[in-house]
Amino acid sequence: MSALRTRGLIGATLVVAVLGATAACGNENTTSPPAAQPTDTPTTPGTPTPSPTPSGTPSMDCPDTIAAVRASTDKVVWGKGAATSLFQPVSVTICQFDTEASGQDYATVTTRRNGSQATDLLALVNASKPVAKKPAICTKELGPTYVLRFTDNDRGVLSYTAEAFGCRRLVATSLEGQGKPGTLPAPRQVTPELIKSLGLR
Repeated sequence: MSALRTRGLIGATLVVAVLGATAACGNENTTSPPAAQPTDTPTTPGTPTPSPTPSGTPSMDCPDTIAAVRASTDKVVWGKGAATSLFQPVSVTICQFDTEASGQDYATVTTRRNGSQATDLLALVNASKPVAKKPAICTKELGPTYVLRFTDNDRGVLSYTAEAFGCRRLVATSLEGQGKPGTLPAPRQVTPELIKSLGLR
């Protein structure tokens, strides 16, 4: 190969290399916008994250959310109250919350018992002995929460929370209605017989 031709090939190679480098680096005088950079999704402090749709529906018979039920159960003082309830029910509404109910979830199952069935259920509640101190050792299994709303002839309503799991708390949370003064029954624990009865529909 002649020297002239070799010099020509070397020159052409250098031109191609210089043009390639210029194209790769770009020209700082260009006005094209910079490439898009990834950014974090903006969030507003204090904005709650969307939560799933609450389960259950509120009703006159079962108006409370599980959060409200737990709050009223937690504030009850253990070792205080009457040994048994003298309430004379004519009916009872049983509001059953799902095992994993939380937040604004409502009862998903509502059953009603009348007459002797309501009286028998209150007798099962009274059969459990009061507990002086809040239970400290509880099991980890899950289970439903029940709210028992006993009603008498004067439209008074005595409400209990019964937990079929953990510490198995059985707590009278309220006594509503005119002429219904008196001490609420003392907190106690749910018996196996009561859990069995509540499971029947």
